[in-house]
Amino acid sequence: MLEEIGERTIESITTLGKFGRFAKDAAITSLFSLFSGRSFTLTINQMNLIGVKSVPVVMVTGAFVGMVLAIQAYDQLAGMGIEEHLGVLINISVVKELGPVLAAVMLAGRVGGALTAELGTMNVTEQISAVRSMGTDPVKYLVAPRVLACLLLTPILIIYADLMGVIGGYFISVMQLGINARAYWDFSASGVALWDVAVGVIKGFFFGGAIASISCYKGFTCKEGAHGVGQACTEAFVSSFIAILALDFTLAIVSKAIYNSIWPITSIL
Repeated sequence: MLEEIGERTIESITTLGKFGRFAKDAAITSLFSLFSGRSFTLTINQMNLIGVKSVPVVMVTGAFVGMVLAIQAYDQLAGMGIEEHLGVLINISVVKELGPVLAAVMLAGRVGGALTAELGTMNVTEQISAVRSMGTDPVKYLVAPRVLACLLLTPILIIYADLMGVIGGYFISVMQLGINARAYWDFSASGVALWDVAVGVIKGFFFGGAIASISCYKGFTCKEGAHGVGQACTEAFVSSFIAILALDFTLAIVSKAIYNSIWPITSIL
């Protein structure tokens, strides 16, 4: 039993090291690809596949998040007589946490699975080896455009999710629950700062990079056969989901520390 635990630990550390080298190569190659006109065309194509076609599902996700928050939180606030503050609760939750995280999770399922399946099929059919044999770096040709597309478009998709979440929460709060529209927006404006929106959008860069790197790595290292590709897609989604949650926790701590250093809370005695 101890021997098995040791073998799995060594295997996990080895896999983590391989992923670290892959992510480093992908980051460096993506940075240089920004100044390459040839890679720009490939990146535009991936931006259409990854970003534009993900807009509907992300917007629907954001809208339902805002509507569900309005339904669930109304009774508690109404019991304390502060239901007009519902907009603050909905909007700050959507733009700072739920919007970015759920939008990234939807992208991990839709985009991450597609990237892993596509690259995994190319790996199984030895197309990646063929690209390498022709003297072309497969990371530059296959990975960099996908990483850049996810990095650039995930924050924009998060903005769409936030917008629809705010609209969905407003629709339920004002149209269905009867909250005064002016009070709803006034309290929302006073409670939600530009910093909250910026934190949620900045998280998109980290989420997008994690989704693209993990999905491409799983595609490049998947096992042979249809079973191997399917297993790689499952592992890519699970790993991306865990990475999103871990990054969200880490960035929440970092953003709070930065905020407190810039605008320290002074106690009134």
